[in-house]
Amino acid sequence: MVISRLHDTSRLLRDLADRSQLHLPQVPVIVDYLNVILPCLSLTLRDIMQYYEDKTKTKEIRWRTMWNDMSNELPGTTLPDRFLYYNQFLELLLYMLTRNPNFDMNAMEEIRLHILRLRDVRGIDPPSPIRPRLARRDTALDFWGQEAYSHWAEAIFTQPMPSRREFRKRGSSDAYGPLYKLGFNPVSDNVKVLVKRSFDNDRVSVTMFLREADQLPFVFIRMHTASETWYNILPINVLTIERESSSVLYLAYWNAAERRKKAWASLSFLTWEELVLFYCTFASLKIRSPLPNVHSTRKPKVGREKRLFQAQIVEDNYHHCLMVFEDYRTKGRRLHVRALGGAFFGSPIWTAFLPTEPYEEWLIHKGPTRIWIRDLIVYSFCDEYSPHQQRRGKNGAFQIKFVQTAAATRFKQLFNPISTPSVESASEESEDEDSSSHSDE
Repeated sequence: MVISRLHDTSRLLRDLADRSQLHLPQVPVIVDYLNVILPCLSLTLRDIMQYYEDKTKTKEIRWRTMWNDMSNELPGTTLPDRFLYYNQFLELLLYMLTRNPNFDMNAMEEIRLHILRLRDVRGIDPPSPIRPRLARRDTALDFWGQEAYSHWAEAIFTQPMPSRREFRKRGSSDAYGPLYKLGFNPVSDNVKVLVKRSFDNDRVSVTMFLREADQLPFVFIRMHTASETWYNILPINVLTIERESSSVLYLAYWNAAERRKKAWASLSFLTWEELVLFYCTFASLKIRSPLPNVHSTRKPKVGREKRLFQAQIVEDNYHHCLMVFEDYRTKGRRLHVRALGGAFFGSPIWTAFLPTEPYEEWLIHKGPTRIWIRDLIVYSFCDEYSPHQQRRGKNGAFQIKFVQTAAATRFKQLFNPISTPSVESASEESEDEDSSSHSDE
């Protein structure tokens, strides 16, 4: 078993080296993660060689001694298990490098922490911290734009997140049906997977994909039971999404026979950031679906968030609505921009999660209506918007241009209060700017 997993490790390392040549812009993102695993993997291989080259013992004694000694270094982790962790981590690095939709940040973080524990018991110094500034979303999207048949949604979950605010209490994940057995597939085979997320140790998984023929987005759900696997697929335009509790998003569909909404799935997220990204991705795909939305009239709103600020900004010659939200449960803050008008009215344009303790000069008031924010990682929810066009200066600060001077001042005071800031009401009901005559893309 150890030998076969060693072969897998070798294959994965070669694959990483080869694919790095094809995905050069993404290489800096994985370097810090390689620094987590490579010293530990290298020491493991050197130790194996020392046992193997000890000619004072028979081959069987050498093997048994190596197995027992190295399996006892970290309780609960045998030598084969150690290579299993290494290989899973390397495979996730491949997914990160190639922006594969199967990349799972939660799994990556769990294995990273396990490897750090192994490093600690083996006396290896801690690695350098993961640098969030390398995980720039707009850079990833620029690279996607160079590849054929790319889609903005493929880049949402394929890079490290700048922060991870975990929910203390989590709900359950379930699929409610109607569910079907293996073989149910009402769409053509020519599809493009955009996002895949797993829940409850992969007992439930949700995949968003496009049918290539008409670019219609679908949602595919899969659930394992004790003895069987069940599936269902629905067009995204017939589904609704709501935040049922702090950590749970609730999907429902319209049952025409019963003339009411019925539960389709509940999805419990580990972190607030993932919940927000999933919600915004779903909402944008639904609004931009070629088919009309079924029984959904209100603008997308994550819910259970307090709005601290709201104003109009100008991006790419369009007027958008910028809001600052604070999550009631995790107290995390984020910027959220949505369309003010046009065919995609209310659709999320981008969001960015704000640091808990910003460093000095993180936010700079550059002009009467211009604010620069450094190290801001922007998650874009449409192809029409180009985050890199808002970058300024040698460090790539993100510029926000307000329509009114007073709005820029209030925004700066929200994060760097000198006197009592004049912040808009936290009420989630007021939408004054929606009456604007500006149209969006």
